[in-house]
Amino acid sequence: MVFNTGAALLDAIVLAIVSRDQEGTYGYKITQDVRNVIEISESTLYPVLRRLQKEECLEVYDQAFDGRNRRYYKITEKGRVQLNLYSGEWESYKQKISRIFEEAHI
Repeated sequence: MVFNTGAALLDAIVLAIVSRDQEGTYGYKITQDVRNVIEISESTLYPVLRRLQKEECLEVYDQAFDGRNRRYYKITEKGRVQLNLYSGEWESYKQKISRIFEEAHI
């Protein structure tokens, strides 16, 4: 992708992906789902997950899977409020940028 992804947009994408499953989802799956949308490394994603946890937008729990613990991330109510804010901001931003491209003489 040619465009850089800022921290707020990355937070919004992660919160949206985690919000899809009420029981939460694990780190590797989040990474794969994000990579379906933008290019990102695990070394970039895990600090985002930790920051969202520290900001109380995500809660974390471990669950046994194939004899190992798998870390799950679940969106909190504060995270849902933040995601709602991001969603509204994204809609406004998207409309403004789309308008510029529509008016361009390409």
